[in-house]
Amino acid sequence: MAEAHDGFGYEEYRMWLSIPIFGGIVTPLMSLFAIVMGHQRFDRGATVIDYFQDVNAVVQTALLEDIGAGDLTARLVPADTLATATVIARETAVLCGSRWFEATYRCIDPSIKINWHHTDRDVLAPEQMVCTITGNARTIVTGERTALNFLQTLSGTATLTAQYVARLKDSNTRLLDTRKTIPGLRRAQKYAVHCGGGFNHRAGLYDGVLIKENHIAAAGSVTAAIIRMQQTGSAVPIEVEVERVAQIEEAIAAGADMLLLDNFSFDAMRQAVAVTNGRVQLEASGGFGFDDLAAVAATGVDFVSVGALTKHLRATDYSMRIINR
Repeated sequence: MAEAHDGFGYEEYRMWLSIPIFGGIVTPLMSLFAIVMGHQRFDRGATVIDYFQDVNAVVQTALLEDIGAGDLTARLVPADTLATATVIARETAVLCGSRWFEATYRCIDPSIKINWHHTDRDVLAPEQMVCTITGNARTIVTGERTALNFLQTLSGTATLTAQYVARLKDSNTRLLDTRKTIPGLRRAQKYAVHCGGGFNHRAGLYDGVLIKENHIAAAGSVTAAIIRMQQTGSAVPIEVEVERVAQIEEAIAAGADMLLLDNFSFDAMRQAVAVTNGRVQLEASGGFGFDDLAAVAATGVDFVSVGALTKHLRATDYSMRIINR
């Protein structure tokens, strides 16, 4: 029997936050569009992303934001009441976020039991049961919103990513995410992109070099910017943003390892592919939507980065219902 607790006070909450969290096991990807892609993080020599490093910290912040000094409404539920609840997917989606969902309940009450009927990266059909939660009823209702917020946001990211990946399935062009993520959810959303079949660009400013237009303007030229970066002694490959074909040879001559083609037309992308002739990898960027991806891939670029994956997502519709008490 779960331990009864009378209300939810701040000191009790702080005690619960100190309890270690244990998550589940990620299983192989089932694509939303039946594409089987065993993707790992796109790595240019930088540190591989530890997706779960900050799960506890992120969850604790979210719970403190929602619960504050205590869940007032949950007090109407008798303290010793036990219940079982289910989470149902209301639409087709790629499941993502189980680690954060579990951490939410473990922080509040470690005795809560969660039985997953599906795992991250599985494709869910409408009205499919995702998991069953058993334990103290107060805990279940207190953690509901925070737990579902993580699940719906990360599933939404993974689902949108899978839809973009599907547009590239007949090409060699790979989909990259960006740093345009929800504050505090960088690692979580990078994980969601991975679950959707995409590749991760750098995790942050600390594990990848991308010299952009403002860096170039501050340094004086593409060559000057690259040389100054090389002088820092960083062993990380250098990616450089170019805005026109004329900058390509200068960037390569100065030592760029990869080029970001910023807002290039399709014709300019094809020209860039021909000019570089495999000497460096090319990433296309420029606010591309679903209808643009096939044309981008047809130019022959190695990667296309899409900020919309993590900033224009639509949360997946999930529902939690207590079915037994």
